[in-house]
Amino acid sequence: MENAVYKVVEVVGMSEKSWEDAAKTAITTVDKTVRDIRVAEVVEMDMRLEDNRIVSYRTKLKISFKIE
Repeated sequence: MENAVYKVVEVVGMSEKSWEDAAKTAITTVDKTVRDIRVAEVVEMDMRLEDNRIVSYRTKLKISFKIE
């Protein structure tokens, strides 16, 4: 196995549909600017409410990628 260094960042994706869709939104957005994403770990999931109704889902991810 080669020696490598990875950076870990936290991001939050949002969706009006589901937590899964919020996670996909986060990964799709990060993928536009970061190469070689290796792992995405779900850290936390929550919802935004208005008048006791769910208006959006939020998924917090830790994303790691290899430093070149």
